[in-house]
Amino acid sequence: MTVTATYRLQLHAGFTFADARARVPYLASLGVTHLYLSPILQAVAGSQHGYDVIDHTRVSDELGGEQGLLDLAGTAREHGMGLVVDVVPNHMAFVAPEHVNAPLWQVLRDGRDAATAHWFDIDWKAGGGRLGLPILGGTLQEALDAGEITLGEHDGAPVVRYYEHVLPVALGTEGDDVAEVLSRQHYTLAHWRDSDAMLNYRRFFDVTELIAVRVELPDVFDATHRLLVDLNHRDVIEGFRIDHPDGLADPEGYLQRLREVTRPGTGIWVEKILEGEETLPTSWACDGTTGYDAMRVLTAALVDPHALPTLDETWTEAGGGLDLEHAVERAKRTVVDELLGPEVQRLTRRAREALPDLDADRLEDAVVEMLVASEVYRAYIRPDQRLTPLALERLRHAFDLAVDARPDLRVELEHLLDLAKAEDPADVWAVDFAVRLQQTWGPVMAKGIEDTTFYRWHRLVALNEVGGDPAVVEHADPAVLHDWAARQQRDWPRGMTTLSTHDTKRSEDVRARLLAVAEDTASWRACSRAFATAADAAGVDRPTAHLLWQTLVGVGPISRERLHGYLTKAMREAKRHTGWLAVNEEYETRVQAFADSAVADGDLHEAVASAVRENLPGIRAAVLGQKLLQLLLPGTPDTYQGTEVVDLSLVDPDNRRPVDYEDREARLARLAQEAPASLDDEKLLVTSRALRVRRELSDAFGEKGTYAPLAASTEHALGVVRGDRVVGVVTRLPRRLADAGGWADHTVTLPEGTWRDELTGRVLGGGEVACAEVFERFPVALLVVR
Repeated sequence: MTVTATYRLQLHAGFTFADARARVPYLASLGVTHLYLSPILQAVAGSQHGYDVIDHTRVSDELGGEQGLLDLAGTAREHGMGLVVDVVPNHMAFVAPEHVNAPLWQVLRDGRDAATAHWFDIDWKAGGGRLGLPILGGTLQEALDAGEITLGEHDGAPVVRYYEHVLPVALGTEGDDVAEVLSRQHYTLAHWRDSDAMLNYRRFFDVTELIAVRVELPDVFDATHRLLVDLNHRDVIEGFRIDHPDGLADPEGYLQRLREVTRPGTGIWVEKILEGEETLPTSWACDGTTGYDAMRVLTAALVDPHALPTLDETWTEAGGGLDLEHAVERAKRTVVDELLGPEVQRLTRRAREALPDLDADRLEDAVVEMLVASEVYRAYIRPDQRLTPLALERLRHAFDLAVDARPDLRVELEHLLDLAKAEDPADVWAVDFAVRLQQTWGPVMAKGIEDTTFYRWHRLVALNEVGGDPAVVEHADPAVLHDWAARQQRDWPRGMTTLSTHDTKRSEDVRARLLAVAEDTASWRACSRAFATAADAAGVDRPTAHLLWQTLVGVGPISRERLHGYLTKAMREAKRHTGWLAVNEEYETRVQAFADSAVADGDLHEAVASAVRENLPGIRAAVLGQKLLQLLLPGTPDTYQGTEVVDLSLVDPDNRRPVDYEDREARLARLAQEAPASLDDEKLLVTSRALRVRRELSDAFGEKGTYAPLAASTEHALGVVRGDRVVGVVTRLPRRLADAGGWADHTVTLPEGTWRDELTGRVLGGGEVACAEVFERFPVALLVVR
């Protein structure tokens, strides 16, 4: 079945396969061809996301089990639809009670001799042959003295219990003395604050409860993918979305193996974050990324570069610095120092083993510099193959930046550079160092930029997005979009495009509202200065106030619970005045009280309300414009659950709230008979009509389709032409357009033919057409040749 568009559904106990099945008729009428499901394998009980897999051999019981999945696939097929599922190859859950993860339970019981010991990325030598478990609330002796650790049984076998934790006892090590029994196990219990020294297994980022899986080993790949591949061959699953491929030892090899074992035509997309001018390696056996790169270029086409002086001015007045690179470097150092200690220690151990003549402390410092110097998530080194020019370029760039930061470490850094090249596959220390360095670059980038810098640097928070670039406004231009689209059509014609995901910091419509208001520099200054003055009086730092007012502009009316939850997460991720490991309750309470005052009636509330009110036409144009463009770009457009109407959500868990599908179904039915009555209706109209056009005219959008910019006499009309059969055109920078007097005599040039606007039913001729006529009813137009 041809994939023309997907619709992402977040599955959990509150929204199961049966719930998804009930929505299939609506989603089919919306125009999508495939349901794009969050992970479906057995995860931790109560999981809201499914990324904490505990059993690869079962479809989640909470979601409805395998039969529930088969029923969903059958109903989807009856409506001409298929299934795409999220796959988690990099890690499994390491949670209490530990017996829920059977392969890991074997390792805890039998140690390095366990049949599944090779499944997990464990540095046994560092633990003295034991797996370090820093799970205690105090020291081991304190826990023993308090009687918190006890002996017991599970399924007739002896175990060690520590609150909710249940750990196996190795055969022949049973006894009555807890301390004596513990001393003979294949694991070591320790205080959670001793993680840097004790953790000797690779994690997902800094999440200790997720242990890395060595899926690069053939038997581990087979065991963890057997059920998914079987479902694919049974025509239940037609595509896979690969979570965090940069965490794998060999992403390219993994994708090649997956391509080989799946049915021909199976879609494979990778959750790959591309930085700057980086492109996805064409050697990867996949269909493209999950679309963060498309999100970035859409923003570059729609943000107003003329707003930059005001954005700089107000951010500086709010106490923010303009040097983004410096902010990123500081954030990375914070992350490496405070969150990734175990990863630094493992890399340092490898370096010391390979370079025993060098000073250990200086080697550790050099490792830190190589990590901080990363500017991409991966260098694409494959130790079993010759180093590519691209990989060498990435490594040398990181080396140069590291030497610039610490010229006194040049000798150590030169040695680390040689190790990272892994030019001798027989050099086990160098190979391990090279692979682990790449696997750690991803967490440094993600935690340093997305989860720290983006919560500190608030010049225009609509740009602070996963895979985004806060500096994109400095070179914003539709050409950025068109150049990317041409490459996408050439290299990745099936690659996903998106505007919102389960991981985005702000939904597409929150960002659209901010882009529109940013164009109104007077309102931007008014909000910024009002909040800065009030923050000073309230004892709140100005950068946080700058984040708060932009959040209120973007999200609109919001409950106290949602706002407090978001601000708590934002403050702790910033790691400036409070944090997850060292909570400053007094600071957080002060900020939350300030937020409460800002949403109550008064000057701050009116400043935000006025900014939104003054820019409603621009908000409308931005909401509809970015959606239409996304749905017409080369690739496979994904719609995140609920965002077919206006969705004003913040970062998870806010963006995972229940979706009112009954309302959406009723709206879609009304739109078949009535004109849209609200912006919600208009967005649903644009989404459904564009998706249906893609489905009906798939040849204009597929691998043999074409893409071209639409000729226009003004920068304010931004359009695309697909296969000379479909044209999408949107209003760009509407406030500046209005200030210049409107459309006047500006035109767009349509290919020859008779064109019907799918949003209004109006018919237009080919050639030069007045913009005023094209945009008579909507700030966007979807034209199909008839």
